[in-house]
Amino acid sequence: MVEQLDDVDFALAAFRRDGAWVVDELAHDLPGEVEALAEALRRFSGDDLVVALLGLDEESFLVLRVDPDRTRLLLWDAAAAEEWDVAASALDFLGLADDEGDDDGDLVGDLDLLADLGLSGEELEDILDDSDGFADEVLSEVTRVLGFGPQFDDAVGFVPA
Repeated sequence: MVEQLDDVDFALAAFRRDGAWVVDELAHDLPGEVEALAEALRRFSGDDLVVALLGLDEESFLVLRVDPDRTRLLLWDAAAAEEWDVAASALDFLGLADDEGDDDGDLVGDLDLLADLGLSGEELEDILDDSDGFADEVLSEVTRVLGFGPQFDDAVGFVPA
């Protein structure tokens, strides 16, 4: 049985409405599968751009980007697939076997999924490589670059140093 999102630390959707970022909590009864999440994200009313941010535990997260005609994702620490159905679903979506994410810290997916929003794949990789922080700390830094850091911090209860 596939876990629901109530098993993750946080599940948020960020989208633009009339040019401004909005951050909303995702329903915790959604199935923890990439395709189901992508379908749910497409229902948000915004400017045709939705990004989901899921904290799987303190050391792993999933970023899922839904555009009108495609879904892209990035999983920080592919080894999370051993414990989280949504991470295993991400590996399946990417066409990777579960054993391709055995090393702690493996980054899989599309590093450029946020490039058109102001965060190139190289910059994103630098943030992830330089970080010793927890998932919420890393995503706080990422969302600040994207322009909705304070909304993210409020939603997850993170107080930046």
